[in-house]
This record gives sequence, C-alpha cells and structure tokens, in this order.
Amino acid sequence: MTKNKKGFTIIEVVLVLAIAGLIFLMVFIALPALQRSQRNTQREDDLSRILTAANDYQTNNNGKSPWDSGETNKNFVKRYIDSTCKLTNSSTGTYTCDGDQFRDPDGTEYKMLYSGKVGGTVNNGFKFDTTGEGESSQENKGLAVLSAEFDHTFRAVTNASCGDEGQAVQGTGNRQYAVYYVLEGNSISCNDNH
Repeated sequence: MTKNKKGFTIIEVVLVLAIAGLIFLMVFIALPALQRSQRNTQREDDLSRILTAANDYQTNNNGKSPWDSGETNKNFVKRYIDSTCKLTNSSTGTYTCDGDQFRDPDGTEYKMLYSGKVGGTVNNGFKFDTTGEGESSQENKGLAVLSAEFDHTFRAVTNASCGDEGQAVQGTGNRQYAVYYVLEGNSISCNDNH
C-alpha cells in the first residue's frame, strides 16, 4: 500500500522565497531613507533650539541678537546652548563640546557661522542676488540664496526672515534674523524670530 505524502511544490517554495526577498529588498531600500529622515528631524529640532536660545539671548541683552556684533557671540553657544562647549576655531565657528548637546546626530560637532546682513555683505556659503535673476555682486539688496553643501553648519543672517527655500528675505531691522541649516540630502531648513 502506497501513501501519498503531501508537501510543497517547487513553484510554491520559489514563490514564498520571491516574496520574502521582495520584503527584504524593500526594507533594505527604505531603512537608510528612514534613518536620514530621523537625523534631519533631530537637526530641525536643534535649529529650533538655537532660535529659542537666540530669543533668550535677546531678552537678556536689551534686544540685541547674538549676531549684532558682526560675528557669532563667542559666549552664545556656551551660555545658551551647551555649557560644555568652548570655541576652538573662531574663523570656522567650531566649538568643542565635552557633552553631546551641541552635536549632530551623526556625532559630528556643529559649527555656527554669522553669514552677514541681508542688505549688506553676505558670505560663508551664500550666493548674492540683487536682481532676483542670478548672481550679481557682493552687495546684497534684498535676498541671500543659500548654496552650501551639507556641512554641519548653522548659518545666521541678520536683518532677515525666512523666504522661499534657500532664501533669506530682507527684514525690517537688525533684530530680525534667520538661521539656516543644510540638511542631509541638501534640502534647507530655516527658522526665524518672527
């Protein structure tokens, strides 16, 4: 007497393996994008924290912004963002922090640069556009177009507010400022004090 044993056919096994492979492929593709998105969300939170610290600075210093002196206030990061930080290179705005409060999610220390005044000279990663039609001169009459790569640097612009993506539009005074950060993937996050 012969018994018929039931089992999986080769087609069923191949189909199950193909579906499992497709699921692994989708996870493999989606995971890096998800991780990048999480890091960028943390960077945007850090940008908001810098704006809050700058507003606190203004409250404690008779309305002056940390950038009124023409450069990032040397004590601003240490006193208002991370007390463990020390300015180690004033030309690049690099801080060394013993803690992890002022670090990028990938572990790199943040830099903070004053990039100029809209209506005046703008530098440190900005192109200059006085006509709205392209790069024209160092004297910026109305907007600054950010043209930087992802480099762990917050850039502050005075007399400015956030305009369209990649632009700081002219504000109504030096007490207005915008702070930019070029995110991973080279999109731009901006926050201002309006």
